[in-house]
Amino acid sequence: MKKSKNGKPGTLGKNDYFEKLAPLQLELNDLARWLVHTGKRLMVVIEGRDTAGKGGVISAIADTLNPRQCRTVALAKPSEREQSQWYFQRYVPYLPAAGEMVLFDRSWYNRAGVERVMGFCTEQQTKDFLKQAPAFEKMLVDDGILLFKYWLTVDQMQQEERFAERLADPLKRWKLSPIDVKAREKYAEYGQTRDAMLKATHSKFAPWTLVDFNDQRAGRLTLIRHLLDQIPDRKVTETLVDFPPLGHEPLREKFGTALEPLETRV
Repeated sequence: MKKSKNGKPGTLGKNDYFEKLAPLQLELNDLARWLVHTGKRLMVVIEGRDTAGKGGVISAIADTLNPRQCRTVALAKPSEREQSQWYFQRYVPYLPAAGEMVLFDRSWYNRAGVERVMGFCTEQQTKDFLKQAPAFEKMLVDDGILLFKYWLTVDQMQQEERFAERLADPLKRWKLSPIDVKAREKYAEYGQTRDAMLKATHSKFAPWTLVDFNDQRAGRLTLIRHLLDQIPDRKVTETLVDFPPLGHEPLREKFGTALEPLETRV
């Protein structure tokens, strides 16, 4: 049975994970070239509970891609002005243009999730959202945007372990907020709210896909494989840059000023 770095059984080990991830990242680069070649626009919405693994899978997708082409959108709390706008308005500027891929780390679905459960919006605002979201997404798809929506599932036992890991790790504590602590008490309520959201916004033109992220590494591989399989005919011949010999001995870096590089400290 495979073990993770912390030795837990039933999870995908780090070496196996990277071995399986490498060919998927090559395919993601194929997808990126296909987007440029065809001018298609790709948008991926990643949603799920706190600690589900949204940031990790987005990093796995974007890691080897051109950041000018593949952009991650993770919006902060709306400003006072944004709160007065049409709800979907603040997301529109981040939609992809020709040849681009946009990965939403949380999205407009905040309204049907954390905002509803934590009381940051009214029930009428939630009802309006659940009615408008399918219409908004229909417009995106009708305009040619390739839209994929993923919900990452995680059991509360795994969630608790990940919260504890964040608290113990000074490099991860920024991920743990007071809202996260309060949300622990509302695990079941979040589930009920999620089900209502899925029922109202799952459609033929913009369906939801649920991915088990109790094992985050396996979940990343599963999600990426599924995403790639939605666009099977994406192979475009790669144009290699002509790279002739330099023609002389390599030169050393020299400076015609008093400025010098910092001394290397290892």
